[in-house]
Amino acid sequence: MDIREKILPVLGPKGGAEEVEALREVIESGWWGKGAKVDEFEERFAKKVGHKYAVAVTSNSHGQDLVMKAMGFHGVDVINPTISFIATAVIPLWNSCTTNIVDIDRKTLCIDPEDVEKYKQPNSEVLIAVNMCGIPAPYEELRKKFSGYIIEDCAHSCYTEGAGLNGDVAVWSFQAVKTMPVGDGGMITTDDENLYNKLKEMTWFGVTSTWSRVKKGLSGKPGYSWDYDVNVLGYKYYMTDLTAAIGLVQMGKLEENLKWRRHVQKRYGTELEGYIEPPAHSETVQYYCARVPREHRDKLIDYLAHKKIHTSVHFKPLHLHDIVGQDRSYPAADDEWHKLISLPVHSRMTEGDIDYVIYWVKKYFKDMG
Repeated sequence: MDIREKILPVLGPKGGAEEVEALREVIESGWWGKGAKVDEFEERFAKKVGHKYAVAVTSNSHGQDLVMKAMGFHGVDVINPTISFIATAVIPLWNSCTTNIVDIDRKTLCIDPEDVEKYKQPNSEVLIAVNMCGIPAPYEELRKKFSGYIIEDCAHSCYTEGAGLNGDVAVWSFQAVKTMPVGDGGMITTDDENLYNKLKEMTWFGVTSTWSRVKKGLSGKPGYSWDYDVNVLGYKYYMTDLTAAIGLVQMGKLEENLKWRRHVQKRYGTELEGYIEPPAHSETVQYYCARVPREHRDKLIDYLAHKKIHTSVHFKPLHLHDIVGQDRSYPAADDEWHKLISLPVHSRMTEGDIDYVIYWVKKYFKDMG
């Protein structure tokens, strides 16, 4: 097979005329900040995931940070899994907390409840459970081992049935390579009205949003109230209408895009059988984290790169980063992560792209004998 001219990325968003038109509508409206589009996005997303309330924010990371601040978690111990993006380990540090990194289940790469029980501290009040690649963390077992507050990290779970309903609060990601990309952005969903009201206040320095005051004028009152009081410490974490407009369009395309990701997953699992160890089944397939013998992993990454196929590793364990290093053993993660290789999976891929990846993965192992 001839080597392609353009690089096949491991991840990537897919947009088109609908997103362009949605942005045009917002741009021409003259209202680019937080407004009607954000309201609509929050309402529709909350309904989709089965929560009463949703707060659109600038990122999943800012969402988790805002939840910790709204709940008053300061200076406590926060448990999180070592196979995750660095954000889950750093966000506790933003809140003067200790980050308590524990091992993972070998099959799912999700947090291990036994390690949670082993390493929880008297002040372990928060646990961040990552649904790795969209595979639900073992919440029933976690509840038996941990009685504190669980933040369900749904960055990889948008959307699989039941996601977001397992923790005390759920935080979602719409970052540029996620299943519902908007460039960057996130959402907090909850059934807790008190938390919702706190979060809404805190997204813009504790100021009542300009849009909420304009809406009063639109409802029949003249003008809008320019006056406001700031009674809480707030931040600048709100989403804008420009971002929400893309999110609304992507939301309409989500089922089609997820169906395609599952198709890629099925083809890899079927046609690369015997060459790779496939990951556990995911309904969102945020990443396709295959496993190969550790002596082949980096060689295969380099080999595929020369064939214009980008791959990655999701993720280098958090305990290996100096800023959050831990003085303990991680037998599952230390063994498994050396085998991980994320193959391309995204909505822009064609059947020919899938054929191309399968061909060169097979070719590598055949040539290796």
